[in-house]
Amino acid sequence: MAAEEEVKLLGFWVSPFVLRVEWALKIKGVKYEYIEEDIFNKTSLLMELNPLYKKVPVLVHHGKAIAESFVILEYIDETWKHNPLLPQDPHQRATSRFWAKFAEQQVFEGAWNALCSQGETKQRALQGTIESMEKIEGQIEGKEQFLGGESIGYLDIILGWVCYYLEVWEEVGCMKIMDPVKFPATASWMKRMLQHPVIKDGWPPREKMIVYFRQRSEALGSSSHGWLRV
Repeated sequence: MAAEEEVKLLGFWVSPFVLRVEWALKIKGVKYEYIEEDIFNKTSLLMELNPLYKKVPVLVHHGKAIAESFVILEYIDETWKHNPLLPQDPHQRATSRFWAKFAEQQVFEGAWNALCSQGETKQRALQGTIESMEKIEGQIEGKEQFLGGESIGYLDIILGWVCYYLEVWEEVGCMKIMDPVKFPATASWMKRMLQHPVIKDGWPPREKMIVYFRQRSEALGSSSHGWLRV
């Protein structure tokens, strides 16, 4: 389709935010051109398309740029109606958005904080993240397949980084967040996600990730928004 041929995605190999967009495009069956960016040596194209934040991902459709993974996912869902990511019911849609924001602010940022800090700061971040994972566990309990129902949805995509990145962060940060005994529903959901054809083969090389995140966590120290600044 002509519309699909005009889709481009600016990304960075290790960004979980970029992966979200790739998953959504693949679920929708949208063909796209991937353009790798060096976030430490940003191109004029990235600066032009996302002059405010100068970050990836950036989706380009019909020559128009859309930034920020949450915004891009909703744009994709509204533009390509088949295989919907968000529920049709307004309340269910709002609930998905609520938990997506919670997962981002409490689990993602909490785990990143724990990775990049030491001592009491690290322990507080770890405890907060584990407590937030307990809330996520409650949302996953009783789900036979995915958070989006029988197929992967918006919340699955937002939280999907946990299935692969969290173990890497745990190793790099010498910490433990995801306990399959404490979070059995989450562990089962992670296995289903990792087996999904759209998800299973698209992860960055694990050893390369370990090297990258070790360098980034050491460089960023205790910065609470270290990831967001790259």
